[in-house]
Amino acid sequence: MQLRYSFRLYPNGPQRAALARAFGCARVVFNDALRIREDAHRAGKPHPKIGDLSKQVITEAKRSPRRSWLGEVSAVVLQQSLRDLDTAYSNFFASLKGTRKGPKLAGPSFKSRKDNRHAIRFTANARWSITTGGDLRLPKIGDVRVKWSRRLPSTPSTVTVIKDAAGRYFCSFVVDAGPGTLPPTTPEVGIDLGLGHFAVLSDGTKVHNPRFLRRAGKRLRRAQQVLSRKEKGSRNRDKARLKVARAHARVADARREFHHQLSTKLISEHQAIAVEDLAVRGLARTRVAKSVHDAGWSAFVAMLEYKAAKYGRSFYRIGRFEPTSQVCSVCGVKDGPKPLHIREWTCRACGTTLDRDINAAVNIGRAAGLAVTACRAQVRPEPLVPAQRGEAGTHRDGQPTVAGIPAL
Repeated sequence: MQLRYSFRLYPNGPQRAALARAFGCARVVFNDALRIREDAHRAGKPHPKIGDLSKQVITEAKRSPRRSWLGEVSAVVLQQSLRDLDTAYSNFFASLKGTRKGPKLAGPSFKSRKDNRHAIRFTANARWSITTGGDLRLPKIGDVRVKWSRRLPSTPSTVTVIKDAAGRYFCSFVVDAGPGTLPPTTPEVGIDLGLGHFAVLSDGTKVHNPRFLRRAGKRLRRAQQVLSRKEKGSRNRDKARLKVARAHARVADARREFHHQLSTKLISEHQAIAVEDLAVRGLARTRVAKSVHDAGWSAFVAMLEYKAAKYGRSFYRIGRFEPTSQVCSVCGVKDGPKPLHIREWTCRACGTTLDRDINAAVNIGRAAGLAVTACRAQVRPEPLVPAQRGEAGTHRDGQPTVAGIPAL
């Protein structure tokens, strides 16, 4: 399976300036090509092919005084920007035809230098490399310092350099990784996700909901108030915006770290895991939308999916319409729907007093156990999925090797 490994970059002043030029040139090429395709569409002409676009917006543009500065960056970066535009159009047309899964996509839009995220990609043709000292050597940029947190399982063919809204730089590798090794275990577990507790397990364990966004609310409000008082277009406003972005980045990093630690613990200790397929999009339009986004259920479930696929565990989604909170986990009698404020209830058939969340988790865990033994549980196994970009940490504690070369 393919995994994405992301590491923190620390470019110096000249390297940051070179990266800014590369981001800008890639953006200009993308916008020029998009404008040409839109003009052709309005004129009723066929869309130009990527080869013709490359000749017009890169090769010929470099010879003109108006775009001569495109030659200051690697040509591979510009070519990959055109490929990104072509991929965006392919996804858009596939979405219109219904051949692409997921929500409908809009067509590609123009990029701005004020965007929160900038990215460029180097392929093997650019001759980028990792030095013996552990730096990332990029053409026309130099040797950039990297914080390696672990080994790369195989030699990557491409590297993507990313600058986020908080001004941080990352290098991202997509590599082929073999299956991981974990000792086999027998327990199955059902997980009931919620807001009062982040997760309730079928063994009765309740995981506290950290509420990272709520805890940082006061600091975020102050930073946002300072930003709102700054004059638009001023340097002080840019500094204040950066402080707001960094505050949000700290919240996102803490949430991601919590998700990784919990998902790794669950995968290590259980052979089969089942969760309920929650309607996150619908819940995000209700009065608890802020709490739903703060919990980050979708990101957590995605981590469980790919880690289960990597380490040979079984992962299942229980249908969202399964009455896990209505069925007694002791006698199996369906006792009907109950309002959300009822957290405990007594089964009318067997008289057992049940905790609403634990009862739902037990029912989900029972379905996971039945699925492992190939019985009639209405569950759906998930296919292999890639890792999220933020999987890798950024600690410089160990001394890993990268593609067989010592990183430090």
